[in-house]
Amino acid sequence: MADPQTRPRAAQNTPVAAPVLGRRALNRATLERQLLLGRSAMPVTEAVEHLVGMQAQTPHTWYVGLWSRLAGFRPEHAGDLLTGRRLVRIAMMRSTIHLVSAADCLELRPVVQPVMERGLNGNFGRNLLGVDREELVAAGRALVEERPLTFGALGTLLAERWPGRHPGSLAQAMRAWAPLVQVPPRGVWGRSGPIAHTSAESWLGAGITREPSPSRMVVRYLAAFGPATVKDIQTWSGLTRLREVVDQLRPELVTFRDDEGRELFDLPDAPRPDPATPAPPRFLYDFDNLLLSHADRSRVVTGDYHRQGYDPYGPIPQLVLVDGFTRGDWKIDRQRDAATLTIRPYTRLPAPEAEALAEEGARLLRFAAAGAGTHEVRLLPAG
Repeated sequence: MADPQTRPRAAQNTPVAAPVLGRRALNRATLERQLLLGRSAMPVTEAVEHLVGMQAQTPHTWYVGLWSRLAGFRPEHAGDLLTGRRLVRIAMMRSTIHLVSAADCLELRPVVQPVMERGLNGNFGRNLLGVDREELVAAGRALVEERPLTFGALGTLLAERWPGRHPGSLAQAMRAWAPLVQVPPRGVWGRSGPIAHTSAESWLGAGITREPSPSRMVVRYLAAFGPATVKDIQTWSGLTRLREVVDQLRPELVTFRDDEGRELFDLPDAPRPDPATPAPPRFLYDFDNLLLSHADRSRVVTGDYHRQGYDPYGPIPQLVLVDGFTRGDWKIDRQRDAATLTIRPYTRLPAPEAEALAEEGARLLRFAAAGAGTHEVRLLPAG
């Protein structure tokens, strides 16, 4: 139930001050929409669409993200959808690999095309001067649709057509100018395979939409991550100039302010739970969208996290939420037939919270290391 003190107003030009949503109110609203206040009974494909995809640049860690969100989730529930071509892994928001449904692959990939091209021009543009885009895409499609190829193999073959050009730049141009999906067994739980690509159209047997809709993408973002600022939406998508899109949507939205006075946009009927709603402990994977989809991450990320001094160029930490906020990190070690989950809290946890976290950790071990003969949860002293 929405807090009566944070009742929204219509997103119209009016002198009436918008209600303020504090940090906990934003936290609970975001957790609810991210399916982290209570596990959802949604089918996997429906959940992935609700979340507008999940960052999945690692082959398998995102399975933990689905386990933390869906009741009764098992790895084969997603793996079978990958091999059945109902889910795909493709460069999408922020030009990073995301797990999306087949329908969203066809709908959303054209919306983020400017992000793909901006990254290509910034990193490889000088190596591609004079290369005809349509000619390269046609040649690349013929190659990857004959058989899926790694970028190394694709670049080598394209360089035969464009001698003297850097093969890696040619492969990256194909990645940016055409929608390429990573094909299984890459990404299937318990399996491995080369990072091989083919075109989305060939893999899915359908064409990419010719009418991309940034406004529809913004509405879906708010349903999964709101309330949010324009800058939040741009951070998540990698797109720029979304103020114009949001302003066009104003009649359909409601607005709030955060503690810093920033304007927040939301859908009128979206859930905004009471800030006092309990939040169970949750384990997040290294690239969890909850941590990467807002310009201001303070609705989830604490000062204790920032004081850890994590190496920005090193391994991405996997974090635990306690009472909805980042309170520590975790890792699983496998030694022969034994699996150990080590949880390192940033600060001392009250006994009930520590016990609940350890119980959730035991459930995580049974999921992530189901084949291990023994499981152990170690909750380290704070600090």
